[in-house]
Amino acid sequence: MEALFAWLNGIIWSNALIALCLGAGLWFTIRTRVMQVRGFTEMCRLTVTGQKSDAGVSSFQALAISMAGRMGIGNIAGVATAIAYGGPGAVFWMWVMGFLGASTSYIECTLAQIYKEKDAEGRYRGGPAYYIEKAMGLKWYAVTFAVATVIATGLLLPGVQANAIADSASNVLCGAGACEAVGGAGALKLWIGLGVAAVLALIIFGGIKRIATFAEVVVPFMALAFILMAVIVMIANAGKVPAMFADIFSSAFGAHAAFGAIIGQAIAWGVKRGIYANEAGQGTGPHAAAAAEVSHPAKQGYVQAFAIYFDTMLVCTSTAFLLLSTGMYNTFRTVTENGKDTLVAIVSGVPGLQPSEGAQFTQAAVESVLPGWGAGFVALALFFFAFTTIMAYYYMAETNLTYLAGVKKTHPLATLLLRLGIVGMVVFGAYHNAAMAWTLGDIGVGLMAWLNVIAILILQKPALIALRDYERQKKLGLDPTFDPDALGIRNAHFWKKQA
Repeated sequence: MEALFAWLNGIIWSNALIALCLGAGLWFTIRTRVMQVRGFTEMCRLTVTGQKSDAGVSSFQALAISMAGRMGIGNIAGVATAIAYGGPGAVFWMWVMGFLGASTSYIECTLAQIYKEKDAEGRYRGGPAYYIEKAMGLKWYAVTFAVATVIATGLLLPGVQANAIADSASNVLCGAGACEAVGGAGALKLWIGLGVAAVLALIIFGGIKRIATFAEVVVPFMALAFILMAVIVMIANAGKVPAMFADIFSSAFGAHAAFGAIIGQAIAWGVKRGIYANEAGQGTGPHAAAAAEVSHPAKQGYVQAFAIYFDTMLVCTSTAFLLLSTGMYNTFRTVTENGKDTLVAIVSGVPGLQPSEGAQFTQAAVESVLPGWGAGFVALALFFFAFTTIMAYYYMAETNLTYLAGVKKTHPLATLLLRLGIVGMVVFGAYHNAAMAWTLGDIGVGLMAWLNVIAILILQKPALIALRDYERQKKLGLDPTFDPDALGIRNAHFWKKQA
């Protein structure tokens, strides 16, 4: 079974998907006239303004929900995995993906706002399934995305986050004798999974408002605490910082003596983990974006473009600098002998650790500077990162379940099964091995990315029109409002009622 999933993952994450994501980001950057640079001040302003209502959440809450989804183990364990397979150069390609992905995020999140609607309970709902049906008119495509997202965010992806929580926590607790007390590391991971599942159930049974309230408090705090930790470690290793930057840029273009042979892996894993971390183009961010109460769709597009910067340029970069400045990372190249692939270490800063054990690299990095409590701090940070991501995954799965229900209220049994399913997968993922969890998560991310990136490349025009309209009204000194009929945008039924 593991071999089958690995084969499927290899097909989904072929070079074609890497090229598609990079190409789409570059194309949207050109088409928006580099809005992620021109509009940076506006992004920052809109992030802290806005209002909420009975139907929707504030722009900041929508940002927090989407950031909860973006800021998971990809920011800690995923970065270590990218460096393990692609070397320091993978960090540069993560930056490239983050920069280009900001424009991709603008497009998909603005589309989500344009084509959002109210569900049977009067709450805003939207996302790729909604804009695929309304703008493309392809119901079967929309249903395919919705089903894929329910499976990915409800079943495949939560296990990856739970596995990282259990691994990092057991790495600390076993050292304190907890493993022996409960019957071994496996039993401890099972208990951790049950504990996480219980807390998750308390929140997701409370609905979107409880999720939004939890996210807006926890997400900014945990992100800033982690970044501060990275700064402390960087200061402690200040003498190694110039060499670190030299390694990043030289290996990104194949000029480094040791890493030059794996430039292809640097690009592939930098892009792959960049998408996994910031989720630009994957189609997850639009679900939260559609829930925001705004006067113009482009406002939430700007806010979600800023989310990519924050996620990749600050949080992911913090992890990368932790690893590279302390030397606590391993990098491997793949050698094929007799038809069998074998990993051979190029750098072995933490002997014995495998690429799938990414969180332990970060723990080792902080522990090398702050012995005695560094590993515990990373385990705690990773818990909050991963837990809020699982919470956001539930909201995305629920939104697509609502879409599949149509105009009717989602059947209570379907909602209950989804909640029980995601809680069950948290327990399963915590107990199962990391390699399998990552493979299943990659399959989920890849399926959504294929379906969504193709859709937004076809549907980009309304988002571009909204951007020009927003900029025009801002030049006139107005607080922009949205009238789809005046702009020639069809099937934006929610906004027609507001105009």
